[in-house]
Amino acid sequence: MFERSLEFFRPHHLELRKRIIRIFLSIIVSTAIAYAFSEQIAAFFIEPLLQASPFVHKLVYTNLPEAFVSYLKLSLLIGLVMSFPVILYQVWVFVSPGLQGDEKKIAAIVVFWASLLFTGGATFSFFIVIPRMLMYFMSYAGPNLEPLPQFGMYLTFVARTILAFGLAFQIPFLMVMAGKTGLVHPTHFRKKRLYFYGVIVVLSFLLTTGDFIATGLLSIPLFALYEAGIFLTSLFGKKQKTDTAINP
Repeated sequence: MFERSLEFFRPHHLELRKRIIRIFLSIIVSTAIAYAFSEQIAAFFIEPLLQASPFVHKLVYTNLPEAFVSYLKLSLLIGLVMSFPVILYQVWVFVSPGLQGDEKKIAAIVVFWASLLFTGGATFSFFIVIPRMLMYFMSYAGPNLEPLPQFGMYLTFVARTILAFGLAFQIPFLMVMAGKTGLVHPTHFRKKRLYFYGVIVVLSFLLTTGDFIATGLLSIPLFALYEAGIFLTSLFGKKQKTDTAINP
């Protein structure tokens, strides 16, 4: 019985190992490429801080390996972002073996929209939210209070904010996937709209470290994305019912 179970799971195990290896190779290659340009990337990330306050002209690091570790962490983050379409494709192909003939087409659509949403969230955070957050935090600086931001901690702050916004913008994609897999009925999101709105506000407040301006800047687009997710979930739900009625 045990041997028969092993034979049943063996193809899935081999498939999972193949997908994981491809994901790791993609991350390693992307991280190596990002590390080659880590100084230029770091300078690009630091620019909003320099523009946020006249009291900041440079960053500091307080222990010897901090700069190296920070460049490495930044490169890994960029590597993960660059590998996001590959990761998503590999995961989707593994969990959707029943698609067969249309698998590549559907996977390409999923990867495209999820990657577009992630890029939109990351771009929105870096060019809209982060500059306003930095101006708020740096408003406490003055002649008697000199800011000395650390290189590593600042890059970590920017990286976490970008990653949080990128993942938060996946809301419509996750809603559609939940509806199509049958985990949640399409009408559930519409009925529980107010509860989800409350969750969005709380999460936005936590992700933006309590900055009310940034909370609003994140909450408003997430409300719109949530409504888009309701529409798309209902649309795909109707399509699925129609296909079932035609091909029972």
